[in-house]
Amino acid sequence: MIRPGIFARTFVRPTLEAALDAVVATGVRDVQLNLALLGGASLPEAIAEETAAAVRTAVEERGLTTAAVSGTYNMAHPDPAVRDRGRRALAALIGRARELGTGVVTVCTGTRDAEDMWRAHPANGTPEAWRDMLASMTAAAEAAEAARVAIGVEPEHANVVRDARAARRLLDELRSPNVGIVVDAANLVDPARPGEQERILRDAFALLGDRLVLAHAKDVRPDGTVVAAGSGTVDYPLYVELLRTARYDGPLVLHGLAEDDVPAAVALLRARLAGAEATRR
Repeated sequence: MIRPGIFARTFVRPTLEAALDAVVATGVRDVQLNLALLGGASLPEAIAEETAAAVRTAVEERGLTTAAVSGTYNMAHPDPAVRDRGRRALAALIGRARELGTGVVTVCTGTRDAEDMWRAHPANGTPEAWRDMLASMTAAAEAAEAARVAIGVEPEHANVVRDARAARRLLDELRSPNVGIVVDAANLVDPARPGEQERILRDAFALLGDRLVLAHAKDVRPDGTVVAAGSGTVDYPLYVELLRTARYDGPLVLHGLAEDDVPAAVALLRARLAGAEATRR
């Protein structure tokens, strides 16, 4: 059953435990973790066995479930040394994912921008950028197959895999059963052209709906500003309908929002999901 989830990092707290307590207070039970909650890097070079066990215990003691853990680095960075460091750190995270309590590690495909991996670059569409990104993804897929976890690739407008068509190409070239898609409607639509939203989303689900491993929920205004779900241009009734049609069965994970926006966003998702369920009956 589709249900609300949330990035635990939405709650800025001094400890992982305090952030998880804030999640519990929302009534949401599915979280996506980022290891920055431990006070260090989002993607550390190594993760001790006892650290992974402590994270899993903290989540389970609160009756929560870890839907995924973030493993993002710039897979298309122009410097091979940067890519190599990220590749090794991601492999270490993948190797500990089960001990952390999840079977899904999320990634994005990166950009040729050397300073900001969320900023588009003119070279993102070049064969060289695709080649380097594909090598990074191939290494991630091999690590995932060995660890028996899934890699969830999230298309991002500013990344090499910028849309559903590129994501489908990546899946077809990798041919790995351990690589799937993290879908986020706000990453797929063009907020300045709302009349094209239905076509874009239906096309995206036609291409990728059979490979979903996680769904995200944020929103975007016409000027491109990311906001809380329900505060922008995304057609959430359509998005939920498409998730159900694709037989997605998991959390719809809120992110890209301030803590003050959480109650309204959770209420929106619950209302949309309940309405869709009533319609099915």
